[in-house]
Amino acid sequence: MRITVPDENPPQKLTATHWLILVIAAIGFAFDIYELLMLPLILRPALSEFGIMPGSEEFGLWAGRLFYIPAFAGGLFGLLGGYLTDRLGRRRVLTWSILLYAFSAFFAGFSTSVEMLLVLRCTTFIGVCIEFVAAVAWLAELFPNPHQRENMLGYTQAFSSIGGLLVAGANSLAIALAVGLPEIHLPEFTHSWLGTVKDPQAAWRYTLMSGLIPAIPLILIRPFLPESPVWARKKAEGTLKRPSLRELFSPELRWTTIVTTIMFACSYGAAFGAIQQMPQIVPGLPEVKQMANDSGAEAVANGEKKAAKEGKSLPAPAREKIDDAAKKKTYQAVAADVTKVQEFCGLLGRFLLAVLAVRILSRRALLRVFQVPGLIIMPVVFAIFAVESLTLLYLGIFLAGLFTVAQFSFWGNYLPRVYPVHLRGTGESFAANIGGRMIGTSFAWVTSTLAVQEFIPGASPPEKVAYTAAGVAFFVYLVGSIACFFLPEPKEEQFKE
Repeated sequence: MRITVPDENPPQKLTATHWLILVIAAIGFAFDIYELLMLPLILRPALSEFGIMPGSEEFGLWAGRLFYIPAFAGGLFGLLGGYLTDRLGRRRVLTWSILLYAFSAFFAGFSTSVEMLLVLRCTTFIGVCIEFVAAVAWLAELFPNPHQRENMLGYTQAFSSIGGLLVAGANSLAIALAVGLPEIHLPEFTHSWLGTVKDPQAAWRYTLMSGLIPAIPLILIRPFLPESPVWARKKAEGTLKRPSLRELFSPELRWTTIVTTIMFACSYGAAFGAIQQMPQIVPGLPEVKQMANDSGAEAVANGEKKAAKEGKSLPAPAREKIDDAAKKKTYQAVAADVTKVQEFCGLLGRFLLAVLAVRILSRRALLRVFQVPGLIIMPVVFAIFAVESLTLLYLGIFLAGLFTVAQFSFWGNYLPRVYPVHLRGTGESFAANIGGRMIGTSFAWVTSTLAVQEFIPGASPPEKVAYTAAGVAFFVYLVGSIACFFLPEPKEEQFKE
């Protein structure tokens, strides 16, 4: 069923300024997810470098902290960022939020302790949480025609999944090229209070530092970016109301705020409590174990040959170190490949949603297209595919990414339509940051915490993570499917206000 709209706001012809805004928003969305998906890829090697071994209770504790504490900080400050977006304007807040997360990610590559990494992941998350809200409000107000607005929001948000592909590619590239890249060191005067970098050519460090990339085009383009015309006009006329958290719970908006917050939390819960646990699950698969053993044996053999040419023998500690490094490299490479498949399918899901968004009138019906299959598929993927076979896992993660990642684009299209201009940033921020970032991402902590408990089935830590992720995925999809029945349908007059 197609949406029919009055012709009072015909689609605009895109100008150079429109394209600049779309480009910077797409870059922002891409690196939003780029920054978030770094952690699952670098978690295992980073904690190992800091002496926290996978499978230990300490590993589970710090994995949960690194997933949840930055999300909590991002959600808290992101809520403030939403308020500032309504008070100070969309462009200014968007610009500074991207700079914050880009430079935070870069300096995280110099981390000398897990505590330092945690602090810089917090500032990265704060920038990401603020950026999403400012970018969505900005784009939504740039296009008054509903059909064109749905398309622009849908297709620019699809770049989020391209960001996921980029970070997986960056991680793979860092793993392959790390030994030839410049060593990472802190200035000597900081050693007494920050310490020193233990492994100056660790691939995870280069992956983190690549997050600086979005700051470069932003610095060049920023002088040419205009403010949101709707927000600027109301500000100039003196008719822009002061945003208020209390107003989100007024009789007119209370139900919208509560339901969208719950459902946003469920979307993020599926992603962080299940899908983003894949790098912890992959090492337990039989094929991956064999690949790691083979790569370790080959690396040791090469090391022995090299030592023999020099008239030396390779001592046992050196063999163990070479074997361990080769296995870790294999685990990281396979995890990056799985992430690429997931994000590619997420990209397909986002494009599918962008196409369906202008054809399905009911927002509830649109969301159910992705929720109902996901409710059935997600537990199967993690409880069966993720412990049986790498081939099955690739198929499963294809479907999991398709049905889960698309929902993030749904919220970017939906939220600007249910809040008035003066509350748009604040309302979006409450749902996205309190619901998604603070509550939803806490399911990563839930999974990490439960996975080390004795009552969780599984013969190895990766299997325990897989079974826990299956339970978490089923729970959040079930809650989201129920809450969908109460999701308010937006009205175009709400957006025009």
